[in-house]
Amino acid sequence: MRLLFLAVLRPHTGNAVTAERVRDHLEAAGHECLLKDAFDFESPSEIADLIAAEKLEAALALHLYRGGRLLQGHRIPFGIIFGGTDLNEDANHREKKEVMGRVLQEARFAVAFTESMREMAQTQWSAEGEADLRDCHTRCMSQPHAKGKIYVQSQGIATSPNTAFNWDTFLQRSEISQGADSLHVFLLVCGLRQVKDPLYLLDAFSEWHQEEPSVYLVIVGPEVDPVFTREVKARVKRAAGVRLMGEMRREDLHAALKNCFALVNSSVSEGMSAAILEAMDLEVPVLARNIPGNAALVKHGVTGLLFADPQEFVQLAKRLIRDPALERDMVAQGREYVRRHNSWQVERETYQQLVGKLERCAED
Repeated sequence: MRLLFLAVLRPHTGNAVTAERVRDHLEAAGHECLLKDAFDFESPSEIADLIAAEKLEAALALHLYRGGRLLQGHRIPFGIIFGGTDLNEDANHREKKEVMGRVLQEARFAVAFTESMREMAQTQWSAEGEADLRDCHTRCMSQPHAKGKIYVQSQGIATSPNTAFNWDTFLQRSEISQGADSLHVFLLVCGLRQVKDPLYLLDAFSEWHQEEPSVYLVIVGPEVDPVFTREVKARVKRAAGVRLMGEMRREDLHAALKNCFALVNSSVSEGMSAAILEAMDLEVPVLARNIPGNAALVKHGVTGLLFADPQEFVQLAKRLIRDPALERDMVAQGREYVRRHNSWQVERETYQQLVGKLERCAED
């Protein structure tokens, strides 16, 4: 089946990585998957022209508003994947929420990364009931609201650190000159946009660095919001112990994660942070801001540490440095959590089954 897949494809972002992984799952099942950046299209009419020109038979979108709204009204069945932005930001805007409700009503299925995301969606759009892949039937009429069509599928995680990656070179590029053995480098991985709040810990960390020069915070990620990026660069330039690196190839990022002391997440909101899960898979400690999306992954003191404010972050980071046993226990529990809940193979099977549903709809 020829399938259109719309997603926001900014390089080296979580959305792009997720979209590429799902595309691989679908192509492994024999489908032809045309992956397109939703930001390249302004209206459904442009999508209609693409569908006709490419003879596309079904579609999938990552994000209801950014991608799903472009799929409305066409004569091909489609499914959607909730992004964190859908539920944490766009659903708070009345017009966007109405659009997403119509998208959800027309979609044949929807995927949420966590049970809490499904519950949020069901609350937002007055939906009831749950979907189970074992009950995935071939009836192709759109169901009202979200009832029975939201499936929970965690992101599948598979890390691949670059074995040729040189940590000392990374430190030099970050202008960190101390000997690697005495350093504690905390890595904050995010695209530079306000919802990721990379400046949240800046002042507290800088004060800590002045007390303890061996600790550094390195922010790594693409420049997503140009205006906000300028603010981040200006603030980081004045902050002792904080460094800013640009985007990195995924394999190099995994290698940097494996070498750092801990992964940090300071986002205002998250759907399901791939960086947190990748750090767990690589047996790297996680310190994450205590927000619903992070708390769904990180059990405080078991698979990672959750902080409520910058001061608590510093307290917990100090505790982690002086308690190697806590670090060992948490990384072991984190690795086991990913093994149990974020199987790449299970994710592949889920998407192949769901797109099989679209294929049966297209044939009817």
